[in-house]
Amino acid sequence: MNRCAGRRVVVRLGCGPVTPTSDAVTDELSATWLAARMGIDPARLDARRRTGELIAVRAPGSLEWRYPAWQFEHGHVRPGVSRIVAAAREAGVDDQRLYDLMTTPLGLRRDGRRLCDLLGEGRVDEVVAAIRAAA
Repeated sequence: MNRCAGRRVVVRLGCGPVTPTSDAVTDELSATWLAARMGIDPARLDARRRTGELIAVRAPGSLEWRYPAWQFEHGHVRPGVSRIVAAAREAGVDDQRLYDLMTTPLGLRRDGRRLCDLLGEGRVDEVVAAIRAAA
């Protein structure tokens, strides 16, 4: 939770449901906000992105990195994120494609479950296998 201009703002750090009207920005965190929340320098956050501890994406034409919220839980990086990023990089999958794979509903199921939901359940091996299969 962050206090901003006297108003209470709640930010969800996780993988929430996707709806046709949802705004992708609500599921992504700016580098400056996230660095402040984690109590680290933004340069350190960028270094973690470059070394594969985290993923970040940019909107077309933007210079700002946005960090998908589903890779965090209670203000910390979820276990398994670096394994998922490593598997993606080994398979030649860039961060934007990895983001798309993680947030696209799985198969023809109607419940809208995504790979980021499996990550949230600790099913990292299944996510890694799916990323490798999609490459």
